Parts: sequence; structure tokens; C-alpha cells
Amino acid sequence: MIVVTGATGHIGNVLVKELVKKGEKVRAFVMPSESLTPLAGLNVEYFYGDVRDTKALQEGFHDAEAVYHLAGIISISKKSKYIYDVNVGGTKNVIKACLDCKVKRLVYMSSIHAFVEPPKGVPITETKSFDPSKVVGEYAKSKALATIAVLESVDEGLDAVIVHPTGVIGPYEYKLSNIGQMIYNFMKGKIRFYINGAYDFVDVRDVALGTILACEKGKRGENYILSGEQITVKRIFEILSKAFDVKCPSVEIPTWIARSAAPIFELSHDLFKKSDQQTYTAYSIHTLLSNSLTSHEKASRELEYSPRSIEISIKDTAKWISDLKTFYPKHSAIQKT
Repeated sequence: MIVVTGATGHIGNVLVKELVKKGEKVRAFVMPSESLTPLAGLNVEYFYGDVRDTKALQEGFHDAEAVYHLAGIISISKKSKYIYDVNVGGTKNVIKACLDCKVKRLVYMSSIHAFVEPPKGVPITETKSFDPSKVVGEYAKSKALATIAVLESVDEGLDAVIVHPTGVIGPYEYKLSNIGQMIYNFMKGKIRFYINGAYDFVDVRDVALGTILACEKGKRGENYILSGEQITVKRIFEILSKAFDVKCPSVEIPTWIARSAAPIFELSHDLFKKSDQQTYTAYSIHTLLSNSLTSHEKASRELEYSPRSIEISIKDTAKWISDLKTFYPKHSAIQKT
């Protein structure tokens, strides 16, 4: 039995699909309130629980050979106790449940943001040294703390490996992420200007396959970066414009203006309680202007990880989002058009 927490999320549902395709017996550990639409039609077992509840985790892990721990809160906005309760406390509970249930292997889904950012021009590579005080944003801090906890659990006897995806894009996203919302806005002609930062994006299908490879081939106590390609926002829009005949924004906003205006956009989003994903925040701007030069050489060498072209991923993401309304009409971002 393989257990996947966060099984209905973007990476989670694609991971479950790949595991089922391989003939694995899968138990999806999901919140009682979660929509099971992302897993519709799959032959999986469901266990309803919360990663903040150790007893529920022990019941859900009782006969598991491997656990993929993906459940977490992704946020590019302000501080929230909930982020730490789930991302840090939940991970510690998962570790305890794995040890108590004698799970043979834990695969933890960390993040590229857990690493301390090196100077511009120096690629981000795997390290075992994590410092929450030197990363930016509450999400990054929570992932750094959780990663430390997983590494410490190896000394307690747990067979654990860690993966660090970069910015995830691709199909099978049922609740739009920040990058998904940006692509959706572009496809609807809602973007009039851009900030020409860059980031490393990776296809969700490659992350899912890389995570399975980490479980099968990863070395105990090791961590692996699952990255794709570094690409500018302008280039993303150019690819989409050519593929779908959507006009490209021509106005580039200087970074100092973008940084100054971000708090106003964040406040406006909160005041008007908009249901779509917030894409323009101080943290998102910081991320696009940060050092996103990333290497997946270790994962390629040890796991045979091989991500596809980012251009293919961008087109597939846009097609999925464009088709989303057809079979998932209740999506909040889709309803607002």
C-alpha cells in the first residue's frame, strides 16, 4: 500500500495517476472537505483525515510501505499560523506516524524555496544546510523548518528522501495556482503590462515522475532538486501569443514601480475579497527578480530524471486552463468571466 497526502492537489493528483498507471495500490489521505474531482475515475482508496491529527495519520498509515507527503499550504502573501501548523506541525506528525507504523520509506515534497538563495549567477544546488532565518516569505520558512525535521528524522531511523520542485506548471490543475492564474488572465486578454523577471518552471508530470524515481532510486537521507528551465515572463507571453493568437502586453513596468505598487494591490485584493488567485504581491515580485538559476544535475544523475521542454509545458498548461470550464464549471476563477 502506498499513501499519498495532499492527493487532490496539483502535484498530488498527477502523482496518484502515475502510481495507479504503474499498478500500485494507492490510498489517498484527504481532508474531509476536499473535492475528489481531481481523482475521479481512479481506482484508489480514500482515507479522510487532517495532517494536524496524529491519530488520523497513524490510522491512515497502518499498512503503508511508502508514504508520499505532499500535503501543504502554498502562499505568496502574508504570515499565517495555519501555514506553520500544516507545513511544519503536519510534517512532524507525518514523521511520527511513519516511525510508529514502521513505514519503509517517506518521500517528502519540500520546495526550492527552502534553500538559502545564493548570489546571482550561482546555481541553486542541493545542500543539507537550511536556515529559515535566511529565506524570504513565510512559506519558504515553513518548508525550510519542515525539511530540517525530515532530515533529523533520518537519524531517528526513518528512511526518508526529499524532493524540491521549482515553480510547477502543467495540466491537471483543478484549483488555479498563482502561475496558473497568470496564464488564465493572459489567455482572457486581461494582462496589459508585465514585469520582466524570470523563474525556473517545471512540468507537474515531470515532478510526479521524478518523485516516484526518488522513492525507487533515491538514497536515504538525500534530497533532490526537480527543476525544469529558467524562463522570463516576457518569453512565456510570447510563446502563448504565438500558439493561441493572443495579443502580447507591450508595456514593461520598471521593477521599482512594481515593488512600490504591490502592497496596494495586495490590500485591494483582500478588501474586495476577490476569489481568484492573487498574482501580484511583494513576494511574487521578489521571486521573479531573485536568483532562480537552478540545477537538477544530481536528480538526473542519480534518479535518471529528465524534464521535458518548458515550451511544451506552457502550451499544455494554457490548453488545460482554456478547456477547464468545459468539465469543471464550479471553478471560481472560471465563473468570474
